[in-house]
Amino acid sequence: MLVENISRNTKNFRPDKDRYYLNIAKAVAQRSPCVRRQFGAIIVKGDVIVSTGYNGPARGSVNCNEVGCLKDLLNLPSYTGYDYCPAVHAEENALLNAARHGSSVLDGILYLYGQNPDGNVTEEGRPCDRCKRALINAGIKKVVTLKPDGSIVKYDVSQWVKEDADRYIEKLREQKK
Repeated sequence: MLVENISRNTKNFRPDKDRYYLNIAKAVAQRSPCVRRQFGAIIVKGDVIVSTGYNGPARGSVNCNEVGCLKDLLNLPSYTGYDYCPAVHAEENALLNAARHGSSVLDGILYLYGQNPDGNVTEEGRPCDRCKRALINAGIKKVVTLKPDGSIVKYDVSQWVKEDADRYIEKLREQKK
């Protein structure tokens, strides 16, 4: 009876796998030196974490939390102004860190957590177009993120291939008009 009660009570506090991995991605995000938004990414394969990454400048380069943020000074919105930001994105760093250590990410799942400076979940907890392309080419099969309301969003990376192609074709059509 005691084991049954302990088992029942433990299940109430034990997060499911998606929340477990998103909580780890949140801890990774807290390493980010970005003053605007902190992102953490982990790549899981076969229920094993094979890599982590957070958004920040290239190794050994200057951190915005040390000198200031050019995107803030220019009042640039999120998901724009990449030429003004020295950061490598969390998703990219997770892929690059796996490569540095010879870890395969093929068919892996990337968990992405983003938070604002106040610690609240970002409104846009999704990869940017540049990161989507990197994840496609690396062979990541799924991306899992969290919305501000606490709901989990799962993206099938294979769907991004068509979306990316359609977006590019549309931009071509607009320019030809």
